[in-house]
Amino acid sequence: MSKEPGHTPAGWLGRLGKALPAREPEDGGGTGPAAEPEPAPEPPPSAPPAPRPRAMPDPVSVVPWGIRVAAEASWRLLLVAALLWVLMRVISEVRLVVLAFAAALLVTALLQPFVVRLRRLGLPRGLATAVTAITGFVIIGLVGWFVVWQVMENLDDLSDRLRDGIDELKRAALNSPFHVTEKQINDIAKNLSETIGTNTDEITSAGLQGVTVMVEVLTGILLAMFSTLFLLYDGKRIWQWTLGLVPAIARTGVAGAGPRAWRTLTAYVRGTVIVALIDAIFIGLGIYFLDVPMAVPLAVFIFLFAFIPLVGAVVSGALAVVVALVTQGLVTALLVLAVVLAVQQIEGHVLQPFILGRAVRVHPLAVVLSVAAGGMIAGIGGAVVAVPLVAVTNTVIGYLRAYSREEELRIGPGPHGATAVSAAPADRGDTRGDIRA
Repeated sequence: MSKEPGHTPAGWLGRLGKALPAREPEDGGGTGPAAEPEPAPEPPPSAPPAPRPRAMPDPVSVVPWGIRVAAEASWRLLLVAALLWVLMRVISEVRLVVLAFAAALLVTALLQPFVVRLRRLGLPRGLATAVTAITGFVIIGLVGWFVVWQVMENLDDLSDRLRDGIDELKRAALNSPFHVTEKQINDIAKNLSETIGTNTDEITSAGLQGVTVMVEVLTGILLAMFSTLFLLYDGKRIWQWTLGLVPAIARTGVAGAGPRAWRTLTAYVRGTVIVALIDAIFIGLGIYFLDVPMAVPLAVFIFLFAFIPLVGAVVSGALAVVVALVTQGLVTALLVLAVVLAVQQIEGHVLQPFILGRAVRVHPLAVVLSVAAGGMIAGIGGAVVAVPLVAVTNTVIGYLRAYSREEELRIGPGPHGATAVSAAPADRGDTRGDIRA
């Protein structure tokens, strides 16, 4: 049989192979040539990729170190100032109670050594406290009664001498080179009397306020007496109860600062009493020998005003000089001034450093500022309490600073401030007590 071209077995098999799709060999095991992959379609054109944001630095690392320290100190100072402002507002509202308790502390610091001595002699605590408190209150009452009695006894004589002194000053002004006329002096006296007459209501109101002040003074005296009695009898238990209110982490430091503060207060009160007594005796003797009236009441006033450092000495000395000027004339007033200045110089440069010592030494600027601040806040009582408060605060701060340094050397410093990076060790609190205890 003849074979037509194109109808051979090889021909139709070839056409069938071309008609079937080519298969790629699996695992590369085929013997034929590999089919070329079709080209991938090109992606459509798109926008350029967005730039990656730059990493911002840590704000803490950007702020300069000096600004960070100033900021941390500033908010702490603001917090302390706010606390002090609130404390001053509270004290101003209960000023009578605060002053009475402060006076009780001062009297207790003066009388406590006598209680200790009586206890050593074998007296029970209650009896020793009662004897000391009654004796102290009786002495203070006798001093007050003596001052009032002397003033009332010499009031008539003082008024007569006061009129004579005013007449003498009037004659001296008329004979002075300032060309003062009698009409000018009479006009001044007339204006003074008219001012007193037109302000009668205010004077009456001031008298009523004086009655209110007397009631408050008596109330404060009673509060001070009861507080002194309980402080003398149960002062140690009161201190232990106060320590219980302090967090345990700070209790050790406060427990060490308390006795030192009390020793400072006791030394201050004792030294001030001795110095005031010496001032009153020597200035009173000088006034007495110069024949100035009311020498004893003036000496008592000098003793009482000595509890206001610097300012009290100036006021009491000026009062003595004015009384001498009005009653005895210019020469006697100058002699009284010389006596006052001599005694106060000896007191300031010899007695106070020797008696008070370095334990309660306060800079004169701190004394003046504290007396001024205490007087503005609470009057005369605040001025009396201001300096011992500053002395006690100075002692407490010095001890706590030394105690803090010792604790840092023993334990090691911890993290400081809100910007500190390192954290405190986990077991550090165990060595100083739990604050919840």
